[in-house]
Amino acid sequence: MKKYIPKIVGFSINSIGLLAPKYAAHLSMTLFSSPKKGKTNEKQANYLKGANQDEVICKDITIKTYQWTGKKDTVLLAHGWESNTYRWKDLIELLRAKDYNVVALDAPAHGSSGGKLFNALIYSECIHAVAKKFNASVIIGHSVGGMATAFGNYNYPLPHVKKLVLLGAPADFTGVFSRYIDMMGYNNRTSKAMGKYVLKRFNHLPEYFDAAKFTSNFEEKGLIVHDKKDRIIPYKDGLKFKQNYANAEFVSTKGFGHGLKSELVYDHILDFLNT
Repeated sequence: MKKYIPKIVGFSINSIGLLAPKYAAHLSMTLFSSPKKGKTNEKQANYLKGANQDEVICKDITIKTYQWTGKKDTVLLAHGWESNTYRWKDLIELLRAKDYNVVALDAPAHGSSGGKLFNALIYSECIHAVAKKFNASVIIGHSVGGMATAFGNYNYPLPHVKKLVLLGAPADFTGVFSRYIDMMGYNNRTSKAMGKYVLKRFNHLPEYFDAAKFTSNFEEKGLIVHDKKDRIIPYKDGLKFKQNYANAEFVSTKGFGHGLKSELVYDHILDFLNT
């Protein structure tokens, strides 16, 4: 029964769209932007107590930040959808062992940050604010955190950011959008209304927000990692980044899935940081 719930909800929103397409778009986009999990639990909070914790206000949202101080470059970690800073635990320990200054943030509506809604554009501004505050020289983003990192670097480049790492990142918003539409079973009327909603809210249609194309003029050195068995963000998205991001190294893995939590991946990241 659980697997049919998205279609049932989608059918209901489609029905609303027959008479009120703008309201249907509002409902569908609110649902799209509302994470169901990702808040910090007790086990995660206990680990994060070892960090220096602070807050940054971005777009009137209180963003929780964590810092493990070190003498080397500052590395900023940006997690993905329905996750939080704890997902970086293994990489944090490896970076600390190498004496990097490690900073991480909880995205809006995730972890211990405030807010109820989330999207990659708002997240990109939060990543920018934290990177600026801590003078980050490297940003590592997983999944939509990688997409938001690309958006942020395109719209708000910082001179002290020299390297970007994109792990299992969506290449464009249209792909994310279409997968959501397919999952919910939205019809053409609802889908078109959603596109108009994005245009009114963000001044561009969904196809404009193409993270991979945005990287084509990036001067920052990049590392792109994508797994061939990624069932969340298709492998073709990684290849699209590879085709556009001229100043980036592309690493293809197999068997680590979307999470990419692997010693092999971490070794690639550490080697990239050392070059």
